[in-house]
Amino acid sequence: MITIYGIKNCDTMKKAFAFLEKKGVAYDFHDYKSKGAGKVLLEKWSKKVGWETLLNRAGMTFRKLPDKDKKVADEKKAIALMIAQPSMIKRPVLDLGGGKLLVGFKPEEYTAALK
Repeated sequence: MITIYGIKNCDTMKKAFAFLEKKGVAYDFHDYKSKGAGKVLLEKWSKKVGWETLLNRAGMTFRKLPDKDKKVADEKKAIALMIAQPSMIKRPVLDLGGGKLLVGFKPEEYTAALK
C-alpha cells in the first residue's frame, strides 16, 4: 500500500493528491500536523534519503527560526527540529513500499515510480 505523508492544506500536497487520484492510485494519507512523525520514522527516512533532503529549509517555519537554530549541521538536530515542528518536514513524502521513497512532488518522478 502506498502512503503519502504531509500536511493536508499544503499546495504541493494538493497537487500530489490530484495527481494520484487522476492516475487512479489508491493511497493512505498521514498528516504530520495531526498524527506527527516520530523519531523512528524520521530516522528511517533519513537513512534512505538523507536528512538534508527531508528538512524543509524553504518553508516559513524554518525561516522564522532564530539564526542560531538555522545552523543545522547533523541528523540529530534536524530530526529534533522536524519532531518539534512537523511542517519542517519536506512534503510530500511518498512511501511506495519496499523501501522506496520520493520526497517532494515532481510529476515525472511520480509517473516513473508508479509504473
